[in-house]
Amino acid sequence: MKAMVLCAGLGTRLRPFTERWPKPAMPFLGQPLFRYHLAVLRAAGVQGVGINTHHLPDVMAATARAECARVGLPLHVVHEPVIQGTGGGIRGLRDFLAGDDFIVFNGDILFPVDLRPVVAAHRASGAAATMVLLPMPENEKYAAVEMDAQQRVRRIARFGPGGEGLTPWHFTGVHVMSSRVFDFMTPEGPEDINRDVYVRMMEAGLTVRGEVVRSYWSDLGTPSRYLSTVRDVLSGQVPLEGLGTDSPFVSAPRAQGNYWAHPSARVGGAQVTGPAHLDAGCSLAEGVRVGASVSVGAQARVGAGARLERCAILEGTEIAPGEELAEVMAWGAHRVPAPLTP
Repeated sequence: MKAMVLCAGLGTRLRPFTERWPKPAMPFLGQPLFRYHLAVLRAAGVQGVGINTHHLPDVMAATARAECARVGLPLHVVHEPVIQGTGGGIRGLRDFLAGDDFIVFNGDILFPVDLRPVVAAHRASGAAATMVLLPMPENEKYAAVEMDAQQRVRRIARFGPGGEGLTPWHFTGVHVMSSRVFDFMTPEGPEDINRDVYVRMMEAGLTVRGEVVRSYWSDLGTPSRYLSTVRDVLSGQVPLEGLGTDSPFVSAPRAQGNYWAHPSARVGGAQVTGPAHLDAGCSLAEGVRVGASVSVGAQARVGAGARLERCAILEGTEIAPGEELAEVMAWGAHRVPAPLTP
Protein backbone atom coordinates (compact mmCIF):
# COMPACT_ATOMS: atom_id res chain seq x y z
CA MET A 1 0.00 0.00 0.00
CA LYS A 2 1.16 3.55 -0.75
CA ALA A 3 0.35 6.91 0.77
CA MET A 4 0.53 10.59 -0.07
CA VAL A 5 1.25 13.36 2.44
CA LEU A 6 -0.09 16.74 1.32
CA CYS A 7 2.85 19.15 1.66
CA ALA A 8 2.22 22.02 -0.75
CA GLY A 9 0.36 24.46 1.51
CA LEU A 10 1.59 28.00 2.04
CA GLY A 11 1.29 28.00 5.83
CA THR A 12 0.07 31.60 5.94
CA ARG A 13 -1.49 31.29 9.41
CA LEU A 14 1.83 30.11 10.87
CA ARG A 15 4.05 32.88 9.55
CA PRO A 16 6.82 33.91 10.17
CA PHE A 17 7.84 30.34 11.05
CA THR A 18 6.75 29.03 7.66
CA GLU A 19 9.15 31.47 6.02
CA ARG A 20 11.77 28.97 7.22
CA TRP A 21 9.90 25.65 7.21
CA PRO A 22 6.91 24.31 5.27
CA LYS A 23 4.38 23.12 7.85
CA PRO A 24 5.10 19.38 7.53
CA ALA A 25 8.81 20.14 8.04
CA MET A 26 8.24 22.29 11.14
CA PRO A 27 10.14 21.05 14.19
CA PHE A 28 7.83 19.72 16.88
CA LEU A 29 9.32 18.42 20.13
CA GLY A 30 12.65 17.63 18.59
CA GLN A 31 11.72 16.20 15.22
CA PRO A 32 9.99 17.25 12.01
CA LEU A 33 6.23 16.93 12.04
CA PHE A 34 6.64 14.73 8.93
CA ARG A 35 8.24 12.04 11.10
CA TYR A 36 5.02 11.63 13.08
CA HIS A 37 3.09 11.14 9.83
CA LEU A 38 5.49 8.47 8.64
CA ALA A 39 5.18 6.59 11.93
CA VAL A 40 1.39 6.40 11.55
CA LEU A 41 1.60 5.40 7.89
CA ARG A 42 4.24 2.74 8.44
CA ALA A 43 2.16 1.21 11.23
CA ALA A 44 -0.73 0.99 8.74
CA GLY A 45 1.41 -1.02 6.33
CA VAL A 46 2.44 1.74 3.91
CA GLN A 47 5.50 0.78 1.87
CA GLY A 48 5.95 3.87 -0.29
CA VAL A 49 5.24 7.58 0.22
CA GLY A 50 4.62 10.44 -2.19
CA ILE A 51 4.51 14.17 -1.48
CA ASN A 52 3.68 17.31 -3.43
CA THR A 53 5.70 20.48 -2.92
CA HIS A 54 5.15 24.15 -3.66
CA HIS A 55 6.17 26.46 -0.82
CA LEU A 56 9.90 26.13 0.04
CA PRO A 57 10.09 23.00 -2.13
CA ASP A 58 13.77 22.27 -1.53
CA VAL A 59 13.34 22.37 2.25
CA MET A 60 10.26 20.14 2.09
CA ALA A 61 11.83 17.63 -0.28
CA ALA A 62 15.05 17.45 1.73
CA THR A 63 13.15 16.88 4.97
CA ALA A 64 10.98 14.16 3.43
CA ARG A 65 13.99 12.44 1.82
CA ALA A 66 15.91 12.40 5.09
CA GLU A 67 12.93 11.06 7.05
CA CYS A 68 12.06 8.38 4.49
CA ALA A 69 15.71 7.31 4.20
CA ARG A 70 15.85 7.07 7.98
CA VAL A 71 13.17 4.35 8.00
CA GLY A 72 13.88 2.80 4.59
CA LEU A 73 10.76 4.01 2.74
CA PRO A 74 10.93 5.00 -0.93
CA LEU A 75 9.83 8.57 -1.64
CA HIS A 76 8.20 10.07 -4.74
CA VAL A 77 8.19 13.88 -5.05
CA VAL A 78 6.07 15.99 -7.41
CA HIS A 79 6.59 19.76 -7.50
CA GLU A 80 3.68 22.10 -8.23
CA PRO A 81 4.86 25.42 -9.74
CA VAL A 82 1.24 26.56 -9.38
CA ILE A 83 -0.51 25.21 -6.32
CA GLN A 84 -3.17 22.69 -7.34
CA GLY A 85 -5.32 22.27 -4.24
CA THR A 86 -5.93 18.93 -2.55
CA GLY A 87 -7.62 17.32 -5.54
CA GLY A 88 -5.06 18.56 -8.03
CA GLY A 89 -2.26 17.57 -5.70
CA ILE A 90 -3.50 13.98 -5.51
CA ARG A 91 -3.99 13.95 -9.29
CA GLY A 92 -0.33 14.91 -9.70
CA LEU A 93 0.72 11.61 -8.08
CA ARG A 94 -1.68 9.48 -10.10
CA ASP A 95 1.04 7.40 -11.73
CA PHE A 96 2.56 6.70 -8.33
CA LEU A 97 -0.67 5.96 -6.45
CA ALA A 98 -2.93 4.23 -8.98
CA GLY A 99 -3.39 0.47 -8.99
CA ASP A 100 -4.39 -0.13 -5.37
CA ASP A 101 -6.10 1.61 -2.50
CA PHE A 102 -3.97 4.35 -0.95
CA ILE A 103 -3.95 6.74 2.01
CA VAL A 104 -3.90 10.54 1.81
CA PHE A 105 -2.70 12.38 4.93
CA ASN A 106 -2.74 16.12 5.64
CA GLY A 107 0.76 17.33 6.41
CA ASP A 108 -0.07 19.83 9.18
CA ILE A 109 -1.79 17.67 11.80
CA LEU A 110 -0.78 15.56 14.78
CA PHE A 111 -2.94 12.45 14.58
CA PRO A 112 -1.36 9.35 16.18
CA VAL A 113 -4.18 7.05 15.06
CA ASP A 114 -4.13 3.34 14.24
CA LEU A 115 -5.26 3.31 10.60
CA ARG A 116 -5.26 -0.46 10.18
CA PRO A 117 -8.95 -0.89 11.16
CA VAL A 118 -9.86 2.03 8.89
CA VAL A 119 -8.09 0.48 5.90
CA ALA A 120 -9.71 -2.90 6.59
CA ALA A 121 -13.18 -1.35 6.86
CA HIS A 122 -12.65 0.61 3.65
CA ARG A 123 -11.65 -2.47 1.70
CA ALA A 124 -14.50 -4.55 3.11
CA SER A 125 -17.05 -1.86 2.22
CA GLY A 126 -16.20 -1.58 -1.46
CA ALA A 127 -16.46 2.23 -1.18
CA ALA A 128 -14.68 4.45 -3.64
CA ALA A 129 -13.27 6.50 -0.77
CA THR A 130 -13.39 6.63 3.02
CA MET A 131 -13.02 9.84 5.02
CA VAL A 132 -11.61 9.44 8.54
CA LEU A 133 -13.89 11.37 10.91
CA LEU A 134 -14.10 12.49 14.52
CA PRO A 135 -16.87 13.98 16.65
CA MET A 136 -17.01 17.73 16.00
CA PRO A 137 -14.62 19.50 18.42
CA GLU A 138 -16.32 21.89 20.83
CA ASN A 139 -16.03 25.62 20.15
CA GLU A 140 -14.59 25.06 16.67
CA LYS A 141 -15.97 26.14 13.30
CA TYR A 142 -14.67 23.40 11.02
CA ALA A 143 -16.86 22.64 7.99
CA ALA A 144 -18.98 19.57 8.70
CA VAL A 145 -19.00 16.26 6.88
CA GLU A 146 -22.60 15.02 6.99
CA MET A 147 -23.18 11.27 6.98
CA ASP A 148 -26.29 9.08 6.92
CA ALA A 149 -27.04 6.04 9.06
CA GLN A 150 -25.29 3.74 6.56
CA GLN A 151 -22.03 5.71 6.97
CA ARG A 152 -22.40 7.26 3.53
CA VAL A 153 -21.14 10.82 3.24
CA ARG A 154 -23.87 12.93 1.63
CA ARG A 155 -22.65 16.48 2.08
CA ILE A 156 -19.27 18.14 2.72
CA ALA A 157 -19.08 21.79 3.79
CA ARG A 158 -22.69 22.08 2.48
CA PHE A 159 -21.71 20.66 -0.94
CA GLY A 160 -23.27 17.42 -2.16
CA PRO A 161 -26.62 15.75 -2.76
CA GLY A 162 -27.71 15.83 0.91
CA GLY A 163 -30.55 13.78 2.35
CA GLU A 164 -32.60 13.20 5.49
CA GLY A 165 -31.34 12.36 8.96
CA LEU A 166 -27.73 13.38 8.37
CA THR A 167 -25.26 13.69 11.25
CA PRO A 168 -22.36 16.21 11.22
CA TRP A 169 -18.81 15.03 11.83
CA HIS A 170 -15.34 16.54 11.76
CA PHE A 171 -12.96 15.56 8.95
CA THR A 172 -9.45 14.75 10.16
CA GLY A 173 -7.65 15.37 6.87
CA VAL A 174 -7.02 11.64 6.32
CA HIS A 175 -8.65 9.53 3.60
CA VAL A 176 -8.38 6.03 2.19
CA MET A 177 -9.10 6.03 -1.55
CA SER A 178 -9.47 3.67 -4.44
CA SER A 179 -8.14 4.50 -7.90
CA ARG A 180 -11.70 5.32 -8.96
CA VAL A 181 -11.26 8.83 -7.59
CA PHE A 182 -9.00 9.68 -10.54
CA ASP A 183 -11.90 9.15 -12.96
CA PHE A 184 -13.70 12.15 -11.42
CA MET A 185 -10.82 14.61 -11.48
CA THR A 186 -10.44 17.30 -14.11
CA PRO A 187 -7.48 16.88 -16.48
CA GLU A 188 -5.70 19.94 -15.11
CA GLY A 189 -6.04 22.95 -12.85
CA PRO A 190 -6.63 23.41 -9.12
CA GLU A 191 -9.52 21.61 -7.43
CA ASP A 192 -10.54 20.45 -3.98
CA ILE A 193 -10.88 16.74 -3.25
CA ASN A 194 -13.77 17.29 -0.81
CA ARG A 195 -15.83 20.06 -2.38
CA ASP A 196 -15.23 19.14 -6.02
CA VAL A 197 -14.10 15.55 -6.65
CA TYR A 198 -16.10 13.82 -3.91
CA VAL A 199 -19.23 15.77 -4.81
CA ARG A 200 -19.00 14.56 -8.41
CA MET A 201 -18.55 11.00 -7.16
CA MET A 202 -21.57 11.18 -4.85
CA GLU A 203 -23.74 12.68 -7.57
CA ALA A 204 -22.69 9.85 -9.91
CA GLY A 205 -23.82 7.27 -7.36
CA LEU A 206 -20.43 6.17 -6.00
CA THR A 207 -20.05 5.65 -2.28
CA VAL A 208 -17.91 7.99 -0.25
CA ARG A 209 -18.14 6.66 3.28
CA GLY A 210 -17.08 7.92 6.68
CA GLU A 211 -15.23 6.00 9.34
CA VAL A 212 -15.44 7.49 12.84
CA VAL A 213 -12.38 6.96 15.04
CA ARG A 214 -11.53 7.87 18.62
CA SER A 215 -8.10 9.42 18.74
CA TYR A 216 -6.30 12.60 19.66
CA TRP A 217 -6.21 15.04 16.74
CA SER A 218 -4.77 18.52 16.41
CA ASP A 219 -4.34 21.00 13.58
CA LEU A 220 -0.99 22.74 14.11
CA GLY A 221 -1.78 25.47 11.59
CA THR A 222 -1.66 28.46 13.96
CA PRO A 223 0.72 29.49 16.76
CA SER A 224 -2.02 28.93 19.36
CA ARG A 225 -2.79 25.44 18.10
CA TYR A 226 0.88 24.56 17.81
CA LEU A 227 1.55 25.58 21.42
CA SER A 228 -1.66 23.93 22.65
CA THR A 229 -0.50 20.69 21.06
CA VAL A 230 2.87 21.00 22.81
CA ARG A 231 0.94 21.38 26.07
CA ASP A 232 -1.26 18.37 25.33
CA VAL A 233 1.68 16.09 24.54
CA LEU A 234 3.76 17.17 27.55
CA SER A 235 0.80 16.83 29.93
CA GLY A 236 0.17 13.25 28.85
CA GLN A 237 -3.07 13.84 26.94
CA VAL A 238 -1.73 12.33 23.71
CA PRO A 239 -1.11 8.56 23.55
CA LEU A 240 2.15 8.19 21.64
CA GLU A 241 2.87 4.51 22.26
CA GLY A 242 1.85 3.66 18.70
CA LEU A 243 4.69 5.81 17.37
CA GLY A 244 7.28 3.39 18.75
CA THR A 245 10.82 4.72 18.41
CA ASP A 246 9.44 7.81 16.65
CA SER A 247 8.00 9.14 19.89
CA PRO A 248 9.80 12.38 20.86
CA PHE A 249 10.39 10.91 24.31
CA VAL A 250 12.69 8.19 22.94
CA SER A 251 15.53 10.51 21.90
CA ALA A 252 14.85 12.82 24.85
CA PRO A 253 14.16 10.53 27.83
CA ARG A 254 12.66 11.75 31.08
CA ALA A 255 15.19 13.42 33.35
CA GLN A 256 15.13 13.46 37.15
CA GLY A 257 12.23 15.87 37.23
CA ASN A 258 9.11 16.72 35.29
CA TYR A 259 10.84 17.18 31.96
CA TRP A 260 12.37 15.33 29.05
CA ALA A 261 15.87 16.19 27.88
CA HIS A 262 18.09 15.07 25.04
CA PRO A 263 21.40 13.76 26.41
CA SER A 264 23.21 16.74 24.86
CA ALA A 265 20.90 19.35 26.44
CA ARG A 266 22.65 21.47 29.06
CA VAL A 267 20.41 22.29 32.00
CA GLY A 268 23.10 23.68 34.33
CA GLY A 269 21.75 25.63 37.26
CA ALA A 270 18.30 26.16 35.73
CA GLN A 271 15.15 25.38 37.69
CA VAL A 272 12.81 23.25 35.57
CA THR A 273 9.33 22.76 36.99
CA GLY A 274 7.86 21.44 33.75
CA PRO A 275 6.45 19.58 32.08
CA ALA A 276 9.00 20.62 29.48
CA HIS A 277 10.98 19.24 26.55
CA LEU A 278 14.63 20.19 26.00
CA ASP A 279 16.03 19.31 22.59
CA ALA A 280 19.52 18.40 21.42
CA GLY A 281 22.27 20.92 22.13
CA CYS A 282 20.06 23.49 23.84
CA SER A 283 21.46 25.28 26.87
CA LEU A 284 19.88 26.93 29.91
CA ALA A 285 22.02 29.42 31.77
CA GLU A 286 22.23 29.96 35.52
CA GLY A 287 19.00 31.10 37.14
CA VAL A 288 16.69 30.22 34.25
CA ARG A 289 13.22 29.15 35.36
CA VAL A 290 11.19 26.85 33.13
CA GLY A 291 7.53 26.36 33.93
CA ALA A 292 4.78 24.26 32.36
CA SER A 293 4.24 23.49 28.69
CA VAL A 294 7.66 24.62 27.49
CA SER A 295 9.55 23.31 24.47
CA VAL A 296 13.15 24.43 23.93
CA GLY A 297 14.42 23.55 20.46
CA ALA A 298 17.74 22.22 19.23
CA GLN A 299 20.74 24.52 19.77
CA ALA A 300 18.56 27.19 21.41
CA ARG A 301 20.24 29.26 24.12
CA VAL A 302 18.38 30.68 27.11
CA GLY A 303 20.18 33.48 28.91
CA ALA A 304 20.70 33.82 32.64
CA GLY A 305 17.62 34.61 34.68
CA ALA A 306 15.15 34.17 31.83
CA ARG A 307 11.61 33.00 32.67
CA LEU A 308 9.78 30.59 30.37
CA GLU A 309 6.14 29.60 30.82
CA ARG A 310 3.85 28.00 28.21
CA CYS A 311 6.08 28.73 25.23
CA ALA A 312 7.83 27.08 22.31
CA ILE A 313 11.36 28.19 21.43
CA LEU A 314 12.33 26.94 18.00
CA GLU A 315 15.76 25.70 17.08
CA GLY A 316 18.72 28.05 17.12
CA THR A 317 16.88 30.84 18.94
CA GLU A 318 18.59 32.93 21.60
CA ILE A 319 16.58 34.14 24.59
CA ALA A 320 18.15 37.21 26.21
CA PRO A 321 19.19 37.22 29.88
CA GLY A 322 16.22 38.13 32.01
CA GLU A 323 13.73 37.81 29.15
CA GLU A 324 10.28 36.61 30.17
CA LEU A 325 8.12 34.61 27.77
CA ALA A 326 4.59 33.35 28.32
CA GLU A 327 2.18 31.93 25.71
CA VAL A 328 4.59 32.78 22.94
CA MET A 329 6.35 31.04 20.06
CA ALA A 330 9.90 32.30 19.57
CA TRP A 331 12.19 31.97 16.58
CA GLY A 332 15.15 34.23 15.93
CA ALA A 333 14.05 37.77 16.78
CA HIS A 334 10.36 36.88 16.46
CA ARG A 335 8.11 36.62 19.51
CA VAL A 336 4.63 35.61 18.32
CA PRO A 337 1.71 35.55 20.80
CA ALA A 338 0.18 32.07 21.06
CA PRO A 339 -2.67 32.11 23.59
CA LEU A 340 -3.48 28.56 24.57
CA THR A 341 -6.78 27.09 23.46
CA PRO A 342 -8.91 25.29 26.08
